Amino acid sequence: MKIVNIKNKKATRLAIKAIKKGGIIVCPTDTVYGLIADATNKKAVGEIFKIKKRPKSKPLAVFVKDIKAAKELAEIDINQEKILKKYWPGKYTFILKSQIPMSNAQSNPKSQILNSKLLTKNRTIALRIPKYKFLNDLLKKINKPLAQTSANISGKPASTKIEEVLSQFKKKKTTPNVVPNFPMLIIDGGNLLKSKPSKVIDLTGKKRRVLRY
Repeated sequence: MKIVNIKNKKATRLAIKAIKKGGIIVCPTDTVYGLIADATNKKAVGEIFKIKKRPKSKPLAVFVKDIKAAKELAEIDINQEKILKKYWPGKYTFILKSQIPMSNAQSNPKSQILNSKLLTKNRTIALRIPKYKFLNDLLKKINKPLAQTSANISGKPASTKIEEVLSQFKKKKTTPNVVPNFPMLIIDGGNLLKSKPSKVIDLTGKKRRVLRY
């Protein structure tokens, strides 16, 4: 595991390299520190669950670079698009119906997302466009959706403080012959402005439903 300061000119390149290798990175966002991986890499998505010790019954959300990328993954009508454009980029995660029918899973290039823990049983997906330069640049350059969740062990609070994140994910002595799960790279953005995880809003029904404030 490598720790790189966000001001390092190599930070973005190293993050892209780690993600393309199927690695998990810790990255600051516009809310809290997050665990991030290539959403189209089934194995990488699975690693996030292991690292976070997250129940497999709780799907991960996905970062996308723009509305067009969101439409490749979700069904978005005119009214929904107006809402998305009003709040994105920003601290809002929206629940939408999956764009890719199950019948097309094998032939569709986005089928890896169907086969990973990113969709609910009702075929919905959680999407967000963040508002954080490093992350937005990363999304544009890697040109793929990124699976994401807060960088903390399940049950512990999400954090904006780098030392709290490092205390949970820095390599420690482990039992011999046991391979621990750790992020491949940590982007150190220092202590972020105090914030909560994004607000989650379900747009799949007739009325908007706030799932997390």
